[in-house]
Amino acid sequence: MPKKSNADTGKRPTIRDVAARAGVSVPTVSRVLAGNYPVAPATRAKVLRAMRELDYVVNAHARALAGATTKTVAFVVDDVTGPFYAYIARGVEQQAASEGRLCLLCTTHGDPERELAVVELMREQHAEAVIVVGGAWDDGKYNERMRYFASALDRSGSRLVLCGRPSLGEDVPATVVHYDNEGGAYAMTSHLLSAGHRTIAYLGTGVGHSTTDERIRGFRRAHADYGVEVDESLLIPGEFSKQSGFEMTRELIAKRDDVTAVFSATDMVAAGVLKALREAGIDVPKDMSVVGFDDIPLASDLTPALTTVHVPHEELGREAVRLGLRREASAPDQVVLGTHIVVRETVAPPPRRG
Repeated sequence: MPKKSNADTGKRPTIRDVAARAGVSVPTVSRVLAGNYPVAPATRAKVLRAMRELDYVVNAHARALAGATTKTVAFVVDDVTGPFYAYIARGVEQQAASEGRLCLLCTTHGDPERELAVVELMREQHAEAVIVVGGAWDDGKYNERMRYFASALDRSGSRLVLCGRPSLGEDVPATVVHYDNEGGAYAMTSHLLSAGHRTIAYLGTGVGHSTTDERIRGFRRAHADYGVEVDESLLIPGEFSKQSGFEMTRELIAKRDDVTAVFSATDMVAAGVLKALREAGIDVPKDMSVVGFDDIPLASDLTPALTTVHVPHEELGREAVRLGLRREASAPDQVVLGTHIVVRETVAPPPRRG
C-alpha cells in the first residue's frame, strides 16, 4: 500500500511533497524557491504547478534559520498615531512595496528598553532592514546595545537604518537617514529674531533626546549670532503633544507677561499653544507670535495658519528603505535631507509695550 503524503493526510505539505508531485529532487525545489540558481524553465514550471496544486506555503522561519533574509522591512517607531511618524511610515511602506518587500510595523511607546527588544526580535526574524525612526536617547548602555545590534544585523546580511536620528559612530555598520534639525531650528529662530523678538520661549524640551538637543542647539546658535542672550527659564520641558502645548502655554502666560514669541517643539505642540492663547484672549500674531516644527498637514489648517519648519517626512521613509536594502560598497552610510521654513500667518513684529 503506497505511503500517503502530508497533503493526503491533511497535514501542511512539505518541500518533499512538492518534489514528489513535480517528479524532481528536493534540492531542485529549493533552487526554484531561492531563485538564486539556474533551473530549466520546464522544470521550474513543474515545481510551481506542484506548489499550486498542493497549496504549498514557504516556511519563512525555516528560511531564516538557514540564514536567508525574509524580504521584510521592519519599521520601529514610538507611536504611529503621531502625524510625524505616520507620514514617514507612509514613505517606508510605499518604497518597501515597490521593492517587493513586506513592511512590518513595530511600536515602542517611547520606551528605550522596548525599542531594543524589538530590534533584537527583528534580528532573530532575519528582517532584511530594520528602520528605527525618531530621536535617540543619550544613554551609554542604550547606545552600546544599539551598536551591538547594528553589527549583529550586518553580520547576518541585514541592515540597521537610523531614520531621523544621529549616527552611532563612524565604525558602526548602520545607515543614517537624517534631516537638518539644527539648521531648521536656527532658520526659524533667526526668522523670529529678525522680526524683532527678543524674549522667545521654547516649549517642549526633553533632556538627553537627540531631536530636542539638535533643535535647542539651533535655537541657541541663532541667539548667539544675533547677540541676544537666551533666557534659560524659557526653555520649558514637555511632551510633543497638543495637550502638553496647551498646559505649558497656560503656565507660561500665568508667570510671564514679557514673552512675545513661542517656538513650539512640534506642530502638535503649536496646536495646543494656539488653543491656550485663544482661550486667554491673546491674539496671534498681533499679541504673540507662534511657530512650529515638522510642517504636518495640520499646520496649514490651523487658525491662523502656522509658520513652521518643513521636514520631508515621506522622502525620509523612502530613502531609509532604499539605502537599507542596498549592499554595494558605493551606497552612502549617511544622508542628511534639508529642511526649510514655511512662512504663513503666525509671526509678526512684537507688540509695543509700555
